[in-house]
Amino acid sequence: MRGDLRFLLGLTTAAALAFGLPTAATAAVVPGVVPGVSVASVATAGSASAETWHWGPTASSDTKGWAGGVVRSTGSGLRISGDLYDGAGARTCSWLKIKWLTDRGKYRTATFKNCSQSETLAFRVNAGYMLSSEAKVCRGTSTGITGKCSAWEGLWSQAG
Repeated sequence: MRGDLRFLLGLTTAAALAFGLPTAATAAVVPGVVPGVSVASVATAGSASAETWHWGPTASSDTKGWAGGVVRSTGSGLRISGDLYDGAGARTCSWLKIKWLTDRGKYRTATFKNCSQSETLAFRVNAGYMLSSEAKVCRGTSTGITGKCSAWEGLWSQAG
């Protein structure tokens, strides 16, 4: 029975796209058919709006630095963006290290630092088509990471 309902949901979605109706409206036709999938994560090729996944906040082990943000779909893949905060009174810098696995099987990294001692720094990475991504927040000097890092936190993965 559940397979039949999924088939009907697929037909309903296809019909709605043919008539130009938004996909979210078709997902509401048969609520709860696909457990674990939210309406926001139901995407189709005809969807005009970008999908967004929120992550964080992730804090360094001494909690003087933290980061959080979103992963958003774009026309050329995925974009990771957000804010990196450096705690007041800390005479060191907060560092954010992001790594992601591309669709070609290679790891890429991006590193950001904030030495402001109480302000946020916005960051953005165009990761393209990726399979998964992770981030960690560390403490360090103005020239590099010295330690007090959080564990790697998963930001996004293709499987959900």
